[in-house]
Amino acid sequence: MPDWQELVRRQLAGLALEPSERAEVIEELAAHLDDTFEDLRRRGFTEEDAAQRCLSEVEDWHVLRRRIQIARRKENTMSNRVTQLWLPALLTFALAMGFLALIQLFGPRPHIVPSNGTLRMTPVATVYIPWLLSLPLVGALGALLSHRAGGARRAVFFSIVFPVVPYLVFFLMLLPFALTFEKHAGRDIILSGFLVGLAGWVLLPGVALLAGGLPAQLFLSRRVSSRSVAAH
Repeated sequence: MPDWQELVRRQLAGLALEPSERAEVIEELAAHLDDTFEDLRRRGFTEEDAAQRCLSEVEDWHVLRRRIQIARRKENTMSNRVTQLWLPALLTFALAMGFLALIQLFGPRPHIVPSNGTLRMTPVATVYIPWLLSLPLVGALGALLSHRAGGARRAVFFSIVFPVVPYLVFFLMLLPFALTFEKHAGRDIILSGFLVGLAGWVLLPGVALLAGGLPAQLFLSRRVSSRSVAAH
């Protein structure tokens, strides 16, 4: 019976993966060939014929090696994107919205900045001061989680400001809609209300998130740099 692990290890010697990943690939492929070999033996094939049929399943080991590398790189990219960007971003969003919900339920009451005119569709700026004061901590946590997962600067920044992204999208979608359908109101009134809402729900919370996230990112980056210098 062929030593499938040794055979696959030789054929995939140039596989550009981490040692643990390479070992996993070799083990999986060797197990597949072994299962195929045993099945052929049960069907009456000699060891030599069964081995040849197993090897014939791989037409070109170079092509197989290249496909495995591409597939693994895609998997690693997707995994990194989840851990470095989406998980920290969703956690900061959940915490920010959770704090906001608690404040809305238990108080104190928000500071209301009304929009100009009588435009019904433009939101007013509702400023929750305690919520804004909690956002630097949320931003710092997002930076910490993304940075610890190896996130690049863009991923860290996105993780920090993600809680205000849905509001930004909402206002950007609302403006053309309001300009189109609120014809009885002047454009100046619409734009004024839009800016008031944008400031209350996007700009102020965004600044608060960055006030905690950016210093945290700077501190973490300097600590990593200092460790690298000390190691050399």
